[in-house]
Amino acid sequence: MRQRMLGGITRNVVMLGVVSLLTDVSSEMLTYLIPLFLANVLAASPAVIGLIEGLAESTASLFRLVSGWLSDRFERRRLLVGAGYASSVAGKALFLAATAWPIVLVARLGDRFGKGIRTAPRDALIADSTPSEARGRAFGFHRALDTSGAVVGVAIAALVVQLLQGDVLRLGSETFRTLVLIALVPGAAAVLVIWLGVRDVPRAKAAATAPIADRDVRTPGSSGRTWRRFPAAFWLFVVASALFTLGNSSDAFLALRSQDLGMPVRDLLLVIVGFNVANALVATPAGALSDRVGRRGPIAVAWAIYAAAYLGFAVAGSAAPVVFLWLLYGAYYGISDAVGRALVADLAPLELRATGYGILSAVIGVLLLPASLIAGMLWDAVDPSAPFWFGAACAAGATVVLVGFVRPSRGSITTTKGPAPTPGAVP
Repeated sequence: MRQRMLGGITRNVVMLGVVSLLTDVSSEMLTYLIPLFLANVLAASPAVIGLIEGLAESTASLFRLVSGWLSDRFERRRLLVGAGYASSVAGKALFLAATAWPIVLVARLGDRFGKGIRTAPRDALIADSTPSEARGRAFGFHRALDTSGAVVGVAIAALVVQLLQGDVLRLGSETFRTLVLIALVPGAAAVLVIWLGVRDVPRAKAAATAPIADRDVRTPGSSGRTWRRFPAAFWLFVVASALFTLGNSSDAFLALRSQDLGMPVRDLLLVIVGFNVANALVATPAGALSDRVGRRGPIAVAWAIYAAAYLGFAVAGSAAPVVFLWLLYGAYYGISDAVGRALVADLAPLELRATGYGILSAVIGVLLLPASLIAGMLWDAVDPSAPFWFGAACAAGATVVLVGFVRPSRGSITTTKGPAPTPGAVP
């Protein structure tokens, strides 16, 4: 059983998993406390928090397109991955000087710039390092380590909050800055692991692990327009993901909603530990399952779970159901992330794999800013429950588009014999 679950997991996948684990220990100490720091300490409004989070996440997604193209063009994925993780560490350090929300914005932009630079080449490097029949398993394994780091990071944050301020409802300034100092240590360690343990995979070697129909490797842009070399199923998945993203505002609003319902900071962090445990537990099995039954069904289930969780946050009248809703949200995350990244690897031509991740991320990035702005305005102008009604509706619509129109074919992923490949992908 263990051999079936971990078959095809290579050294690079393990090392990149360790890097993500350390980075998430660092990042997740702060992620859910940043909106509380903005609201409780710097007195920022939900609209301002939505602006900061939207700009930060859009920056991350848009830079994935650039880094993905560079990664495919020059085959230097490891260099971009290392630069991205180092930039995130530098961005976090700026939180120590944050006395007003514009400084938090700059720090978030620096952190998310790093995420944008590293993510597409990292995902492409995982795909390059893995046999095609084990992609879902590899991405699930990576997601599980990533999320295990989040569990540790949030648990450390909860312990620090307990030691420094107990079960106080609002976050204190000194508590946040202490956590920033602690978070810099595992962030720097992640950069060291990249330098010591991760290696680029030559394109010829990556092609050897691809299906036969996907082994005609060319230099990106060598003939035909790049966008025409992606199958129709890829573009339809991009459309469905765009609709989903419009309602997928920053998780900052989940943290604010939990506090609005009466949950103290310490308890919120403990609940988020449970969220990350649920995420980690389902990621690898979901990825492995998608290797056998196809990607579309698990992603549709994940989006439906998201809609149900957001409906729960919309109708909740107290903190009592918040624990269950965060666990449900964790299940969505674990399934969607692992299987979604594997689906992109399936749909994109081998020589444009990182570009495919970049395209999807860029489209999502364009919509993350309005998504968080809409959520902030709905919170301020209508009701704190309004962003969650809107998010659930968008997720339901995206699920309909995914199930009704994204129809990847069985067999080979795509052929690159001409400028306009035949649409198709593994199921």
